[in-house]
Amino acid sequence: MNNIEKATELLLVAASAQILKKAVFSKPEDKNILRAVATVREIHNINVLQIETFLTDNKAIHKNMAIDDPAKLSSLMENYRQVNIITTAGDAEYRRSASGNDTLLGDGKLRLAIEGGVGEKFAAKKNDNAKNYILKGDEKFLVLLGVSDKNGRPHDKKLPKLRQINRFLEYVRDIERHLPTEGDLHICDLCCGKSYLSFAVYYYFTAIKGRRVVMTGVDLKPDVIEYCNSAAKKLGFNGLRFICGDIMKFSPDTLPSLVLSLHACDTATDLVLGKAAEWQAKVILSTPCCHHELNHSINCPDLAFVTEHSMLRQKLCDAATDALRLKKLEAEGYAVSAVELVDPDDTPKNILLRAVLTHKKNAAVLAEYERARAYLLGL
Repeated sequence: MNNIEKATELLLVAASAQILKKAVFSKPEDKNILRAVATVREIHNINVLQIETFLTDNKAIHKNMAIDDPAKLSSLMENYRQVNIITTAGDAEYRRSASGNDTLLGDGKLRLAIEGGVGEKFAAKKNDNAKNYILKGDEKFLVLLGVSDKNGRPHDKKLPKLRQINRFLEYVRDIERHLPTEGDLHICDLCCGKSYLSFAVYYYFTAIKGRRVVMTGVDLKPDVIEYCNSAAKKLGFNGLRFICGDIMKFSPDTLPSLVLSLHACDTATDLVLGKAAEWQAKVILSTPCCHHELNHSINCPDLAFVTEHSMLRQKLCDAATDALRLKKLEAEGYAVSAVELVDPDDTPKNILLRAVLTHKKNAAVLAEYERARAYLLGL
């Protein structure tokens, strides 16, 4: 066992013994990183190692790591030339020189202290954000959809999905005041896919808010629709149904007040937004997926200094496409905004387009949209 493996094992043993105060990772190989700090946190009644990485641009990134995953921790350690393990039973330090020679100091003494039961228990801090989550993870629909196990514990690989769902519900809660307060609440989820959000939003309004909901998910994939209808039936979600079909041909029995769409691919997002505006939905919440259409058709000599670089061209087209979508919705009478859905580390598809119907159609704004579109396409 080499020194980095020994340091990894020692850190995890200290964490499991509940005596780890923190581990400080310094002298990073990546010049964009200042340092990282690992502490034990309790999330959903499970202790994990939470890594807080501080960047040179003053941002901080949080990641959770299982305490029984030495391979992942060793991989992290390889990115730093010094790691200080600080516990209630003593300290140890891993060092690696620029030439690659490494050493581990204090490990023998600390290991003996741990084996001898020396050191006070250092209780894991509970995740401060956990108390603010709308969903805890043990809800029956999350278990059925495979986000959590049968005991209601979210699967480690599904934690980003649970954070995404919770964050989306926070945005739903924010716009709730714009929806009708009496009678059935009509909702559509267009290009719904496996429909985590359909189930989550239906649960939020029925189980948490006590509303009567009529909700329809629409998608082209028959196997997905069959699965979702079966799940809704098992859960007793009687107001939730799924239809297999083209959203352009779909006509709801009652026009929805809320239209949702999560990661509709490329121009499918435009079809969703167009349908929602046509129905004059009170609120539209949409997270776009890929943005290929403008990338293939942009023809703007003034922006050639950007578009000649493929990666920058894609980033430009991503932003411009969503900006055009919001401008068109604004022309349709909506107050619009683009907000961050979750941490970009969880998913790069991270922008939520939010639109609330507040006024009449605006011809001047539509003209702005047409000018912008013509400029980008060289029309």
